[in-house]
Amino acid sequence: MKNSLNRRDFLRAVGFGAAAFALPGCKGASRALKLGANSGKRPNILFIYSDDHAAPAVSAYHGFLSGVAKTPHIDRIANEGMLFENCFCTNSICTPSRACVLTGKYSNKNSILTLDDRFDGSQQTFPKLLRKAGYYTGLIGKWHLKSQPTGFDYYNVLPDQGVYFNPFMCESTMPWWNKEGKHPWDNLEAIERGENKNVKQYKGYVTDVITDLGMNFLKNRPMDKPFCLMLQHKATHDMWEYDKKHAHLYEDIDIPEPTTFFDDYKNRGQAIKRSTQKMDIARVLLNHETQSGQFDGLDKKLGKLPPRERKKQAYQYFIKAYLRCVASLDENIGRVLDFLDKTGLTKNTIVIYTSDQGVFLGEHGLFDKRFMYEESLRMPFLVRYPKEIKPHSVNKDIVLNIDYAETFLDYAGIPIPKDMQGESLRPLLKGKTSKDRRTAMYYRYWMNRPHFNDAAHYGIRTERYKLIFYYGLGLGTAGSLNKPAPPEWEFFDLKKDPNEMRNVYNDPAYTDVVKKLKLQLLALKKKYGDTDEKYPELMEVRKKYW
Repeated sequence: MKNSLNRRDFLRAVGFGAAAFALPGCKGASRALKLGANSGKRPNILFIYSDDHAAPAVSAYHGFLSGVAKTPHIDRIANEGMLFENCFCTNSICTPSRACVLTGKYSNKNSILTLDDRFDGSQQTFPKLLRKAGYYTGLIGKWHLKSQPTGFDYYNVLPDQGVYFNPFMCESTMPWWNKEGKHPWDNLEAIERGENKNVKQYKGYVTDVITDLGMNFLKNRPMDKPFCLMLQHKATHDMWEYDKKHAHLYEDIDIPEPTTFFDDYKNRGQAIKRSTQKMDIARVLLNHETQSGQFDGLDKKLGKLPPRERKKQAYQYFIKAYLRCVASLDENIGRVLDFLDKTGLTKNTIVIYTSDQGVFLGEHGLFDKRFMYEESLRMPFLVRYPKEIKPHSVNKDIVLNIDYAETFLDYAGIPIPKDMQGESLRPLLKGKTSKDRRTAMYYRYWMNRPHFNDAAHYGIRTERYKLIFYYGLGLGTAGSLNKPAPPEWEFFDLKKDPNEMRNVYNDPAYTDVVKKLKLQLLALKKKYGDTDEKYPELMEVRKKYW
């Protein structure tokens, strides 16, 4: 899936003039000294969202990378607020995850099952409800939902996946770029002549650009309203193109490999064995053409090495590029936090940092996401709100990305719609919990084998166990292949096997536990309205393999 300009088109585009960082219709930053003004007790909401940022790459989580890769500014949110140990996505892929955040609903309810689905902007979202209640709402950065953003007073978003250097962006004052389903760079000459009014190009590195635009939003917002800004970064998505400032970071050291790096999948099902998102194949991905050309010739270079050494070297190229993107992301988050301090906004602003999903950073010899394994399922989730959250707080409850919308509405004093499927996290953020909170979560990845040959699957994760059913059917979902994979189960005891190295589904010692989890899984599917009756072929498979 190529999502960046090719070299020829990029070189043609380099000379574009930079657009001014100013919001149309605003009076500029002359009133910056009054930025701390607020509209009463309702808190501002700053939702900082990255792409594919795994928890081990946030040093506050003390994962295997924390000794070499520091994120002091993201860590500051944890140090001054709460860190969630067990925050999970409900569908580990970009477009569906974003729809879940907006709606507070599972994919089957918001109709975004796969990367190829188009978000229905007429449906209920938390920004719409906040805006109706008097919040000034903004969206800046990666959108990735195809349809025009709705519910925002202002937006300025990357078309499709966006690019790392000199990004094109579509602002709310412009015609929506994707009406004809075309990329804005399909007609670069028209942009050069000023004839393409759907996008404009900003010079610079995309993480810096998005941050600049975000701070401009904060400077120029109406001072008599609380704000909700969704500041959504492209980083750290592939192709992990880093800026010049960080180009030499880590070049003199070897980044530690995860303990499961050389996993041979001996005690695992066929799904992971069949997958092609493996680090020893990553040299092909790393040779993907990028704007910066940072991986040029790598495939040829690594191809001369013995397999084990090739895998180790591919990992070093990958992880260093990834962590350089993280470094820029962290610095820019620091800029925003400093801005809140200087303008008096910190006290009454809820700051959230999270990612759209987890991602493999070499664990099990993998990169990318999609699987229900912990590395893909788990996300960093950090929240700061000085009025209610105690510094250095840690929470271990199971929380989901469908909980965010309800949490924001709760803090804004807006009734939570009954059709939302998550739970407000406000009690947890205040240090309280209850016996009624979830002790298990439901996950479903709908895309069958279009990318990396990964089969469609769903499952349940409790505090101790995880049960995964690979049903391996396309079910007619957008982008999925009509290429069935043999159904199979995986079951892990996370207490005894936290790295998920041993599938114990057929172990007699777990027979009763597996039976209980299957019943609990069906109950969760019913609870969330994902019962599959409209897929007779899946019902037949389930009947046979259950």
